[in-house]
Amino acid sequence: MLHLSVLTNATTDGITNNVNSLWLMVAAALVLLMTPGVAFFYGGMVRAKSVISMMMMSFGAMGLVGVLWIIYGYSMSFGGGSDWIIKGFLLNPFHDLFLTNELNFKGGTSSQWMNLDIHGLAFAGFQATFAIITVALISGAIADRAKFGAWMVFAGVWVTLVYFPVASWVFNFTAGPKGLTDGGWSVFNLGVNDFAGGTAVHINAGAAGLALALVLGKRVGFAKGMAKPHNVPFTLLGASLLWFGWFGFNAGSEGAADGISALAWINTLVAPAAGILGWLIVELIKDGKPTSIGAASGAVAGLVAITPACNILTPGWAIVLGILVGVVCAFAIDLKFKLGFDDSLDVVGIHLIGGLVGTLYIGIFGAGIGLIDSGSFKQLGAQAVGAFGVMIYSFVLAFVIGTIIQKTMGFRITNEDEVAGVDSIVHGEEAYSNEVV
Repeated sequence: MLHLSVLTNATTDGITNNVNSLWLMVAAALVLLMTPGVAFFYGGMVRAKSVISMMMMSFGAMGLVGVLWIIYGYSMSFGGGSDWIIKGFLLNPFHDLFLTNELNFKGGTSSQWMNLDIHGLAFAGFQATFAIITVALISGAIADRAKFGAWMVFAGVWVTLVYFPVASWVFNFTAGPKGLTDGGWSVFNLGVNDFAGGTAVHINAGAAGLALALVLGKRVGFAKGMAKPHNVPFTLLGASLLWFGWFGFNAGSEGAADGISALAWINTLVAPAAGILGWLIVELIKDGKPTSIGAASGAVAGLVAITPACNILTPGWAIVLGILVGVVCAFAIDLKFKLGFDDSLDVVGIHLIGGLVGTLYIGIFGAGIGLIDSGSFKQLGAQAVGAFGVMIYSFVLAFVIGTIIQKTMGFRITNEDEVAGVDSIVHGEEAYSNEVV
């Protein structure tokens, strides 16, 4: 999200505006690349008969959410700043249809963003990529067994009723002469520190993934070790694209090329690096062998955890967070077998748990605001309310939406079709012409 540091000594100088807008557009392109990264990351871990279905859910999210964002999503999340239908909860979706207000501002920079030295359209494009990847992340929880049409219906309804409002809770503001004068309850009323979407993106997606895993039920033959990744290099490629794009995700969230952006960049380098080490240590102790899938998963866990905290941690504490979340998530992915829910690709174990760890960690180790520096539990309490508030809201609505779809048009394919392969049944395609399963 954009912060007070962006507003300090802000001017309407055209050069500053152009530099910051350019950086935001580059960052947006990096974040958009993360969704194909998710497609490869997830696609490599499923069966060869399901890889097209898995990757199509990410590309479907790019198509649908990208269009909905321009039509009314931006308006629901940011349009008008203080034009609330329900104060602090729901913004007016009709205030800025098709980004009309941003386009019609004659000065080239929307008045809403004048004090931030960025073009409103650049910010709208940047935030669109956040909405897209949040939806794509959910799909990993229902791999191998979901109908594509039902997924698209869920994606459209969920992003409208859950992501767009939650983005306004976390990211929205009104830029006035004295800085932040209004905004969503999570950040500006409670004081939650969520720099780039630990709550709005990862906890949000992880909770929705858990709900859908419960609605769709277990895959045929669900058990530990039931299916091995069909293409490990795909998963490593996906993790690499995610890490590359994540520099835009985190550093771009400052909205300016400044010191805070640089700190976010460094922490986005070191936390996932430490996450790899934490995860591999657990694998070495538990199984005696460090795996490439474990390294990729540890990197993603570190990226998830540093997302809300990259602006407020010193690099040393970012390393500690990375190791911690790598260890925690390496254990957390086995919860599905103990609790009996089929989270196919560990969306819950990595994104929900990793998002919670990173968000709560700020309350203890955040520079100047955490327990260690302030001696107060106030920030930890705020982080907990923000994190669990988003988690409960997302889970409940995702469960309701998923259940309605399952009871009406059907969300899950039949067991017979699952065994035969989702790709040929749903899409009429095969990933490999000489497939070996």
